Amino acid sequence: MPVEVGHIIRELSNYLAEHPREKMAMMPLYDAARDHAQRRTCTHEGRCPVVVAGPIVMDESGRVLAFQNEGRHLLFENEPSAEDITLSGVALRVLEGTVGTREVWTEPGSEGPFLVDVAPSGRTAFGPRIRVGFRYLFRAHSDLIPSGPWAWVDAKAIGIHAVRERLLSHPVSAS
Repeated sequence: MPVEVGHIIRELSNYLAEHPREKMAMMPLYDAARDHAQRRTCTHEGRCPVVVAGPIVMDESGRVLAFQNEGRHLLFENEPSAEDITLSGVALRVLEGTVGTREVWTEPGSEGPFLVDVAPSGRTAFGPRIRVGFRYLFRAHSDLIPSGPWAWVDAKAIGIHAVRERLLSHPVSAS
């Protein structure tokens, strides 16, 4: 069973309870999701926000696991697939499919989205649709992550402003 609209609404509601200043940016997704839940179908003719999810993985030194691409450090994300039940499950699937491991854990009390970031329409590959990324924070020991086209980087190197700022303000404790 794919991620249900009700799950997206609950994750977003819980996130907004912790981050009420971000409410206005999230309203297009919240309104579209509630409309889908009430009508039990999409009537937006392909204009609904696109929901993606991905992991933010921090190591014992507070570094972040990121792709290296043309001098930029990108995070992992993908749209939910038919087998995904939760958005955090999407993040774990993306991590396993991309990096080849699920050797991560969450900090107690941080099971919900660490950040929900919004990319306006026209700035993504989704054309006129806004992109809403649910990002889940995981911890991992750096030596358990296999090598690949990714690296452990300082949070200051992350290219997404909202993610970088949230990471820099997050109290990091050594594991």
